[in-house]
Parts: sequence; C-alpha cells; structure tokens
Amino acid sequence: MTKKIKLCIFDLDGVIVDTAKYHYLAWKELAKEFGYDLTKQQNEKLKGVSRVQSLKLILQWAGVSKSEEEQKILAAKKNEQYVKLIQSLTPNDVFPGVREFISELKDNGILTSIGSASKNTRLILEKLEITGLFDYIVDGTMTTHSKPHPEVFLKSCEALNIKPENTVVFEDAPKGIEAAKAGGMYAIGVGNPDELSNADMVISGFEGFGVKDIMLKKN
Repeated sequence: MTKKIKLCIFDLDGVIVDTAKYHYLAWKELAKEFGYDLTKQQNEKLKGVSRVQSLKLILQWAGVSKSEEEQKILAAKKNEQYVKLIQSLTPNDVFPGVREFISELKDNGILTSIGSASKNTRLILEKLEITGLFDYIVDGTMTTHSKPHPEVFLKSCEALNIKPENTVVFEDAPKGIEAAKAGGMYAIGVGNPDELSNADMVISGFEGFGVKDIMLKKN
C-alpha cells in the first residue's frame, strides 16, 4: 500500500470471531417453521447481509410469501434465538492473532474501528472482552444502507477524521470488500482467495500478520 495507514476497520463476524455458525443455526431453525431446510452453502450468501435482507432471501429461496409485518416478527424471532446462542461466547473465541495485530496497530499510532452490519455487535464485543481495543464502533443500529454500500465504513472515517484513502478494511465477505472499495479504501480479504478475488490482498488469518505486511503490498 502506497499511502500512509491511519485507520484499520474490522468487520466482526468471520474476521474477529466466528458467529456465522450461530446465524446459521438460528436461520435454519426459523426456516423450519415454514418447511424449508436452509443449507450451509445458502448461509454463505447471507454473509455481510442485513437481517431483513437475509430473511427476504430465505423466503425467496423457499418460495414463501410473508407480509411486511410477518417478516418483522420472523426477523425478531431469529434474533432472539441468535442472542441466546451467542451468550456462550468467551474471550477464547477471538480468532488467533487478532489481539496481537491490534496491539501492533496501536503501537504504530494507527486507529482501529469496527464496521459491522450486526445489531448485536456491542454484545458480542462485550462477551469477547475486546470493546476497549477499538477507537470507534459502527454497527447495524447506526446505518441505513447495507453493504455493498460503503456507509458502515465511511462513518468510522468521518467520526475519527481519517480520509478513506488512508484506511484499510478487513472483511470476509465479497459484499464487504465491494463496500470498502466503493468507499475508496484498501480492502484486505480474510478467508478464501477464490471467494474474495476482488480484494486488494487476501490473508488466511491474523497469526503472524503484521503492519509491515500491509505496507509491502502496493495498490
């Protein structure tokens, strides 16, 4: 990366902790109510997608029609189940290398932020005991546009007074990578290179990964 890094924004689910499995279990249970068996492959397509949009996709796949009011009730029911499931999260669930990498960022004077579509972001951070690692937190309660719109990331830039061009985003979902690039930020995918081919670079995780590894990569 050629420009100076001043801010790193992290998506939450799939980047810092694996909560996707809990989303899957909650959605799967809900889908059973209208006789549909949600697959793991379909759940992958819900990554980075808001709760309301996720429900709409599942209903579409199931060929089921629900009124707006019914959808609100279903979405709330899914969230209740999800919140129950994530109560079991502990600090040990933070992905390896995450704390060390964030500590290195702070040692280098680089700000850190969360940019997540999840409305349960703060609860999850509290369970993981890492809220204090971040200078700013943007969650699903603060945005009106879903990824791939860049709003969730731009809000951190605005709040911390950092230009997008000096910002790096870590994302595990294609829509999140799209959002980062649409906002003019450097996008690092965390996960499978085949699924995140539109990222500026892709890493498998944060173990052994440092600031210098970003600096060495050119736009």
